Amino acid sequence: MNEQKLTFKQRMKAITSKVSQLYIAMKNPKTPWYAKALGFFVVAYMLSPIDLIPDFIPVLGYLDDLIILPLLISLCIKMIPKEIWDQSEEEAKEIWKDGRPFKWYLAIPIIIIWLLLAYWIISLILQ
Repeated sequence: MNEQKLTFKQRMKAITSKVSQLYIAMKNPKTPWYAKALGFFVVAYMLSPIDLIPDFIPVLGYLDDLIILPLLISLCIKMIPKEIWDQSEEEAKEIWKDGRPFKWYLAIPIIIIWLLLAYWIISLILQ
């Protein structure tokens, strides 16, 4: 069996590609609402600076990046119709053809959510 072992960096690049594809599929009006809801959670989790298992914990820290995230992406892929998924794959390849796209404005909703969460926690502590 000629099984190719992927490095951590290669796996993360593949996951990032699938998340881009998932984001594009979520924008399609023909994508079911439940796939969009789970897809929003997956994209937010991927972009979030806070992980379920912090990355600084040796070995276990990357479990969410290597196990949980791909499982959630797989579940989303099964919820999205094949023709929409294939179309979003072509669009994702087009976006990534010149290297990593830089769209800083996509981080704004995540930053706002974390700032609101921090404000809420601080207000609870100070009461």
